[in-house]
Amino acid sequence: MRNLAAVGLAPGGLALGLLIVLAGCGLGAGAAPGRVALTVSDEFGGRPLPAPAALKVVGQETVMSLLARNYAISTRYGGKFVQSIENLGGGEQGGEPVDWFYYVNGVQATKGAAATDVHQGDQIWWDRHDWSQTEDVPAVVGSFPEPFLHGYEGKRYPVRVECTSVTGSACRTVVARLRELGVPAAIAATGSGGEPQTLRVLVGPWRKLAGDSTAKSLALGPRTSGVYATFSNGGRTLTLLRADGRPAPSPPGEVGLVAATRQGEDAPVWLVTGTGGGGVARAAEALGSLTLHDHFAVAVAAAGEVPLPVRGR
Repeated sequence: MRNLAAVGLAPGGLALGLLIVLAGCGLGAGAAPGRVALTVSDEFGGRPLPAPAALKVVGQETVMSLLARNYAISTRYGGKFVQSIENLGGGEQGGEPVDWFYYVNGVQATKGAAATDVHQGDQIWWDRHDWSQTEDVPAVVGSFPEPFLHGYEGKRYPVRVECTSVTGSACRTVVARLRELGVPAAIAATGSGGEPQTLRVLVGPWRKLAGDSTAKSLALGPRTSGVYATFSNGGRTLTLLRADGRPAPSPPGEVGLVAATRQGEDAPVWLVTGTGGGGVARAAEALGSLTLHDHFAVAVAAAGEVPLPVRGR
């Protein structure tokens, strides 16, 4: 959801608000949440903005107050909508609409930033990007190991790894990576049924995952799934997409994909998949913060990783 839509206001026709002047205190007298991270970037994470020398967290912060305390921002709609960060504003760029969006622990906001509290361990990410193909990218992988560690809105999700082969190497790799982080991940076969508040990680070739009720949204493109890639040809072909929806050249050989999506208020569903066994193995090996860091989704081929959407025109 666009940061404008999060406050329930229609675009256009309202003047730019005053530049926020940073206050010297938090919203309340409560203790400041610890181990909080704040990332600000442009173009789907492709261009990070310089981080403050030391993140200032004071009292009980909201996502908006934390941003305003650490960056120069301007707002609209009574301070509820971020118009610019460090003079980088929303509007139009290259003939396409761009705006600021924010994610907490890899989950796109469903409320305005001024109404969202910051909790212990939250990884908050603001990104300005082209939303011509979709206003909704409901979940991203670039805050890994979140949301596995701290969940969302202060509530930790149970985690279940669902594999097409529970004894396969890709399944074992994903489970091992999560357990190394202290995440008590259960293991199940795909098709075992999922609870709405269980964070599911689906592992296996796309042709065997495509029937899952959440995973199949990838076949409908970013407007439905928020993922800038689609499978076709019975799962044997992965088409990578640019921000404007145009296809990009696909890497040769089997390709893996690490992506996340979400339906409504359910927990996110992560996909560690690919065009074949080799692609799935690459995707499983990519499940780490260095590979996924600040990417919305990642395709992995023999030649290396490709952040999604594919950059350039």
